[in-house]
This record gives sequence, C-alpha cells and structure tokens, in this order.
Amino acid sequence: MAAVGAHRPGPLKQQNKAHKGGKHSGASQRRAGGRVSVKAQPRRRLRDLSRVDRRHQALQLRRQRKEAVLAEKRGLGSRDGPPHLVVVVPLHCRATAQDTLRLLQSQDSALVRMEEGRAGGFALLCPRLKQRWRFVTAHAGDLHTVLDLAKVADSLLFILDPAEGWDDAGEYCLSCLFAQGLPTFALGVPGGTDLPPKKRIDAKKKLSKAIEKRFPEARLFPLNTEQESSLLLRHLSTQKQRHLAFRDRHAHLLAHSAEFVPAQEGDLVGTLKVSGFVRGQSFNVNSLVHIVGHGDFQMSQVDAPPDPLSLNPQVVKRQKRSQDMEVQDDSVNGTDEMEEDVKVLMKADPSKQESLQSEVVPDPMEGEQTWPTEEELQEAEASLKANRRVVKVPKGTSKYQAAWIVDDEGGSEKDDDDEDDDIDDDMMEEAVSQEGESSGEEEEEPAEEECETMTVSECLRDEQYDEKVEEDEQMLERYKQERMDEMFPDEVDTPRDVPARIRFQKYRGLKSFRTSPWDPKENLPRDYARIFQFQDFSRTRKHLFRQIEKEETEGASVGWYVTLHLCNVPVSVMESFKEGKPLVLFSLLPHEQKMSVLNFLVRRHPSNSDPVRAKEELIFHCGFRRFRTSPLFSQHTSADKHKLERFLRPDAAMVVTVYAPITFPPASVLLFKQRSNGMHDLIATGSLLSVDPDRIVIKRLVLSGHPFKIFTKMAVVRYMFFNREDVMWFKPVELRTKWGRRGHIKEPLGTHGHMKCQFDGQLKSQDTVLLNLYKRVFPKWTYDPHVPEPVPWVRSQSTLPVQEVDME
Repeated sequence: MAAVGAHRPGPLKQQNKAHKGGKHSGASQRRAGGRVSVKAQPRRRLRDLSRVDRRHQALQLRRQRKEAVLAEKRGLGSRDGPPHLVVVVPLHCRATAQDTLRLLQSQDSALVRMEEGRAGGFALLCPRLKQRWRFVTAHAGDLHTVLDLAKVADSLLFILDPAEGWDDAGEYCLSCLFAQGLPTFALGVPGGTDLPPKKRIDAKKKLSKAIEKRFPEARLFPLNTEQESSLLLRHLSTQKQRHLAFRDRHAHLLAHSAEFVPAQEGDLVGTLKVSGFVRGQSFNVNSLVHIVGHGDFQMSQVDAPPDPLSLNPQVVKRQKRSQDMEVQDDSVNGTDEMEEDVKVLMKADPSKQESLQSEVVPDPMEGEQTWPTEEELQEAEASLKANRRVVKVPKGTSKYQAAWIVDDEGGSEKDDDDEDDDIDDDMMEEAVSQEGESSGEEEEEPAEEECETMTVSECLRDEQYDEKVEEDEQMLERYKQERMDEMFPDEVDTPRDVPARIRFQKYRGLKSFRTSPWDPKENLPRDYARIFQFQDFSRTRKHLFRQIEKEETEGASVGWYVTLHLCNVPVSVMESFKEGKPLVLFSLLPHEQKMSVLNFLVRRHPSNSDPVRAKEELIFHCGFRRFRTSPLFSQHTSADKHKLERFLRPDAAMVVTVYAPITFPPASVLLFKQRSNGMHDLIATGSLLSVDPDRIVIKRLVLSGHPFKIFTKMAVVRYMFFNREDVMWFKPVELRTKWGRRGHIKEPLGTHGHMKCQFDGQLKSQDTVLLNLYKRVFPKWTYDPHVPEPVPWVRSQSTLPVQEVDME
C-alpha cells in the first residue's frame, strides 16, 4: 500500500490578507470606553468621529457662525453697541442729500438730535425699535472727507440720479472707495415722480442695467415717501456687515465733539479732548493714537461722560431740558458734558506707555573699531600745518572768514558721481543742461533793462494759455522719455568727457542676474541706520494678531462713549474740526509708529495714462495713514534680486518701495499724483506686500556698441568705449547681443576704444553688442505725513476763464 504524502503548495498560491481583528474603529472605541486621549490631534479626532457625530459637528459650526452674524447685527446700533454710522454720499450733481435726510428725519416715534458741529449731520433715535443711527454727509468731490469717513463707516448710502446714476466725480469717488475697501452699502434713488409712469419704468430699467457692472446684485431703494425711507432703514440695520481688515484689528473712533485746552507754554500746542463711540477693538490708554491726516499722539487719560445718544427716553428728555436751559457754550457741537458726571476710566502708566520714537538716532562712532593713538594725532596736526596757505585778505578779517576765501588760481573740482542721479540718463542730462544754458543766456539780456517802462495788457488770457502750453511741453518730454525707455530699456550713451571707469565706478558686472549672489547688508546708506527691522516679521505679526483674537487687550470696550485726552496736539487739528472736516482716530498696534522700508504691490489704474517716473513725489493712502514720499519701482518676481523700473508700467503689477511707518498687512494702498492746480489723480491701486529692508532693488545700466569688422567668431566692436583704459577695466564683464549671442572682450585695439571680442557664433551686421552693469539703489527719505487738502472735483470744468473783451 503506497503512502499518501501531504500536499505542498507551490510558489504561485494565492496569499490572502490576514484578518485584522480588533484594529478597526468600532473595536477601538469599545476598548477605550469613551476615554479620549489628551494629546489627540484634530485630524485624528475627525477620523475617529462617526458619520452622525461629524454631521452634528458641522451643524454646530454652522449654527455658531450664524449666531455670530446675528449678534453683530443686533449689537450694531443697539443700546450696548455704538450707533449705526451711515455716511450719505451723493454721486451726481443733481442728487442732493438734503431731501433724503429730511425724509429720514420724519420717522414716526423717532427722536432727532442735530449736530451743530457738522452741517447736515444728525442722530436718529428710535426707542420703539431699540435702534439708533448717526447720519453724516460727505460730498463726492471732497476726496479726503469721503475716504476718511469710509474708513470708520458701518454703511455707505449712495444717492443716485434717477436718469444717469452718477457723473464723472461720482465715478472717480467710487474708484477710490473700491480700491480702499468698500464697507456695507445701499443705493438710494430720490425723485423721478415727475415723469410719466411709462417713462419712469424705462428709467428704472436703464438705471438697473447701468449699476450691474459696479454693484452686481444690488437693490435700488426709491426715496420719495416715509414708508420707503422706513424700508431703507430696516435694510441698513439687518444687512450683513462687510469687514475691512485694516480697521477690524484697530480701535477706531469718529469724533462726536472735541475741545482744545492750550498748554501753558503757548497756544500752538495743547491737550485735545475728543469724545466719541469706541468701535472695532478696545481702546488702551497706554497705546498710541493716530489722527488721520495729522500724525501720532499719546493719551494721558480716558474719561466716560454720559451718553448723548441714549435710547432711554427719560435720559433723553432730561438732557434736552438741560440743553434748553444752558447758556451758549463754547464747545464745538454744543453737547452738555457736566464735569461732575464725568468718570475717569483709566490714566496712562509712564512705564507701560508706548513711545513716540519713530526713528533710530544713529551713533556716528558705532562702526569704529579703533581709536587714534598719540602718534596719529601728532601726524594729523603736522599735516594741517603743512597744508596752511598764505592768503591776502582785507583788514579786520577773522581766521574763520579767511578759511573760506578761495584763491583765483585754484580751480574747483566737480564730483561726477552724484548719488541722486540714479534715474537720470546722461543723454537727458546733456539735453536739459543745454536748455538751461540757452534759457540762462536769454534771461541775462533783460537784466540790464530793468528800468524800461512797459505797457501791460489787461487781458491775461494769452498768458494763462501759454502756461498750459508749457505744461504740455513738459508732459510731451516725459512721454518721449517713457517711449525711449520702452524701445531701448536701460540703455545709456557712454560719456565722452568722463572716463567710463569713473562714471560707472559704483556699478558691477554679474555672471547671472538670477543666480549671482548679492549681500543685502553690503554698502547700506546712512538712512538705514534710522529705520527698524524685525528679526522675523511674520512671527511678530502672527503673535500680535493672536493677542487681538484672544481679546487680551484692556481698555474702553466697544460701544462705550468715551473722551480721549491727547497730549501735545497742534491747534491746527482743532481748526480743521471747526471747519467741518471729520476727526478720525485709530489706535496703533505695537511698532506701528516706527519707520522701516515698506513694499507695496500695485497695478496702474486704467483712468490715468500719464507717465510716472521713479523717485517722483506721490501721495499714498495706506490703510488709515496718509503721507507723501518719493518711491522706487521694481519688478515683482520670486527671485532674491529685483530689477528697477524707471517708469510705472501700465501692463504689469509692480512693487513700490518707500520709507514709511510700519503697517501690518493686509492693508490697501492708493497712489495719487498732485496736479499743478492742486487736484489729485488716482494713478495706481494695490495692497501692502511686506515690510522688508533686505529686499534688493537693482538698477541695470546697458552700454551698447556696434560691430565694425565681423569674422567667424570674432568681431571688432566700437562706440562702446572711447579709450584703451576703459576697455581693460571692463574686460572681465560678459558681453551679449540683442540677437542672443554671448561673448567676452579679448583685447583692446588702438587707443580710441576699439576692442576685439569673441562670441559663441558669428554676428550679424545689424546686431548690437551690449554690456550690462548693476548697482543696488535705495529709496529717498522724503517722508512727509502732512498731505495738503486736494482741490474739490469741479463737475463742470472750463478750459479757460470767461473774460469780457473790449473790441474798441
């Protein structure tokens, strides 16, 4: 009987996966018995949740967000929150705000409190609805007023014309508001009742089609009856609020009243007491306060006067009775703030108060490594004695005066390397100098005939026209320079009177603009000793924002009516408030008063096409700040070096670099250029990119030459240099051509700048040989926080003033 052997599986037998008993989620939950690990990660917890738990968690998050939005709506304009601030902006010359405000004041069961300090402003109190509003009017032509009020407004009410909607001034105002950040808005259309019903419907359809581009899905509110105004108020109080990042993280306040107390030293500076409702965040007395358009100031104390816009009818009647009985007050808005009712909330602590220091005071001896010895001092004195000269001077001349007398024999030397000609072209400089010399010769002739009598014409029309022609000629010259820079980027002519090795001694050659190293701490200007720099800007920003989210700051809470005592405020601030300008205050985060290098990412606005040159003075509206400075323009790339642009390009996003106070992004920025007549033109819009002094901006200079003799891979190039020494000096720098060839200088030929060059291929006769030189550039320190008020937009402008001409 044969023995039967056991079956042995082969190598191709199927291997099934073993059962993982006890490792699935259900078994792990049963083993844990409801216990959750303390260090469980959020992703692990989400994975461990069942489908029902995940559904419940999403429902809870959705309910929390909805409750937060409802709480924000209920708090705004309620008893515990600040009044709902509505800024009324007419966008057309035929649209007036008086009729709309008069209609809003005629609400039933509502109390109206007029503001004497501002024309057209009033507060609307409705105890039955437990709501309170504050309405402020701003005209579209007054640019600074509109932008300042939009920084703190809860809602904007645009008044449109029933036929055209808005005009040119309204379009310009909307462009600036959209670039700065538009809060919650509503569109009101008063009038139109005089049209027939059929034409009224057609006009409404036409207007709805016109606003689709600017305000998609917006609703038009007719404002002709009291019922329609009630619908508008209900819409303003119930719509979801839009958040502006730069104001949500700062405590801000719109002045309701103000009082100026002069200092003992003089009347020009004193203490400014500003009263208003706290918005955004809590006001800390130890932090700094920025008054928009005027600068940064410290606070001495914060008071809590009685609320002038209380919803309690008894309080309102009592305050109204006291106002009727009081004598004429010297305050701006006439509100009754009795000293015995004012409570001092907090006073500034000098040890915790933020400093107003914005710049570092550089120490000139900080970089010194050695101290001169006695021998070196004696050698210096000996050299001074050896350099003494004998000069004939008049009697009675002191030694100090004699040191300034220059001999006639000694010539004066010129410094050819000017630090401020970073942007100027040599060819342009020669042209400008020739024009200046010719004009100087023409001006010298009439100097001898100063006593000649002339008959002046009474009609100044021709002179005004000639002035505008001169402006046109200057603009034409700028257009030519911009076009030349587009056709021949960064190309300059080699000077004939100055050696190229002297004229371009601050420039260097690079093997590769993208990969060659450049030390960001090398050859820094003196202005870099005055600025502040963060070790890690992103970490500091995250730490500050985390503190704001956790509400760790102490001070006057949102919704309180407080009085801020600001120290060392000039009297011009109070004069501006008396003229009807809004007084807007923002609290500063730590380090926001210090100067640094700010980089903005901007794009050219399509409404303006005038050439804007680098280092030309522009007006910046950055977040809640407003200042003037001269910026640099550079390309926006991901490399460590960025090429300078001589003009603000209309077809690409560019980076603008300036010296300015530190601002934490996100923050919007608007760039304006002031005309000769005082009006401001919007030229670019964008946002804050970074606060980084180490961002390297490189100016490129291109020297061009032409092939004189061409061989297989060799060529003789001329017109790039004009002497042998310059050719030897720039010999290590690599050459390139406009048609893509690369090469280097072999040797100079002769003494007039001809040179033998070798390339990686044969040149074409129409090709151009180029040599690139690079230098790091820095912005100019021209920061000025005081910006002049722009001339209001004139809706109907005439090119020339109308004058009567006598034909006799």
